[in-house]
Amino acid sequence: MVTLGDIFRRYGPQYRAHFGHRMSPEHEQVMRAIEQCRTEALGGHVYTCPACATTCYSYHSCRNRHCPTCQHHAAQTWLAEQQVLLLPAPYFLITFTLPAPLRAVARQHARTLYTFLFRASAAALQQLAQDSRFLGGQIGMIGVLQTWTRDMRFHPHIHYLVAAVALAPDGALRQPRNPTFLVAAKPLALLFRAKLRAALQQTDLYRHIPREVWQQPGVVDCRAVGSGAAALKYLAPYIFRVALSNNRIVGVEDDRVTFRYRDGATKQLRTCTLGALAFIGRFLQHVLPHGFVKVRYYGLFRVGNRRALEQVRALLAPPEQTGTSSAREPTSNPPALVARPAVLCCPVCGQPMQLLSTLSRQSRAPPAFP
Repeated sequence: MVTLGDIFRRYGPQYRAHFGHRMSPEHEQVMRAIEQCRTEALGGHVYTCPACATTCYSYHSCRNRHCPTCQHHAAQTWLAEQQVLLLPAPYFLITFTLPAPLRAVARQHARTLYTFLFRASAAALQQLAQDSRFLGGQIGMIGVLQTWTRDMRFHPHIHYLVAAVALAPDGALRQPRNPTFLVAAKPLALLFRAKLRAALQQTDLYRHIPREVWQQPGVVDCRAVGSGAAALKYLAPYIFRVALSNNRIVGVEDDRVTFRYRDGATKQLRTCTLGALAFIGRFLQHVLPHGFVKVRYYGLFRVGNRRALEQVRALLAPPEQTGTSSAREPTSNPPALVARPAVLCCPVCGQPMQLLSTLSRQSRAPPAFP
């Protein structure tokens, strides 16, 4: 199977020769991390099988958040922690999309535009939810930034997983009368657009944005997702990798990379073929600014607001459970998960292998990865 690392190792030098003068430090760091991942460059361990004398090499991972080879365990751990936070209430997935004319600005000023996208969308949703015509209280939101479409085109948007329940200022629990409706999408889109515009007006970037942008309605999608568990499972992989998984790469032929994706409209599997350098460029456009936080918590789900979250959970509990010893105590953090160390088994006979030696990383240390 061809991996992203194989493609970067093969075509990375050519890509740098063509575009190195325009590459950001983050792009260079991510490229080098993926190139070195699971290779002798990062060191590792040598194992031997005492039963059949088979020898195996296990190289270290780069642990870069953009690497499709790494972070599977981190995604599963995050998913388990979020499932602990889920409230026994209906959930909605609300998506805010950055207007198309602003995407060129976002490419050049990613940190600023992504920050404003978070702030404007979260503030608009919270403000509308606090309106007495809707929920009339504070809601809980988990926001996840995603910058790609299924075929890796640049399409910044934020998914919010929102519980259909609110804590009113008087401590009362508020829920929507209609379980399939949370807030009105059109007023939400208008409010989102206004807040995004107000934020950009405070910067020099505003004069580079065509006025026609603000005449277009904001793009907001709101849909019910049941208990929220399935939506969390959908979001988890996007948090710890970017744009593409290795198993979607079909192959490389004549310096062209083919990968598969599922068409959003027809739900059918399709393939996309790009020149190797264009493929690398399409992947790198989704690399986030160094240290940028792509998962954010608001309202009841904010870390400093877990006492209010537990208050809501208690109000949602069935009457027979209220006040019993089984009621959950307020917690500041979800319980930690302890991962058991993996046991490497021999690929030939299946017996547990023993550590033979440790391989040190190459003398040229890799850069500090974001």
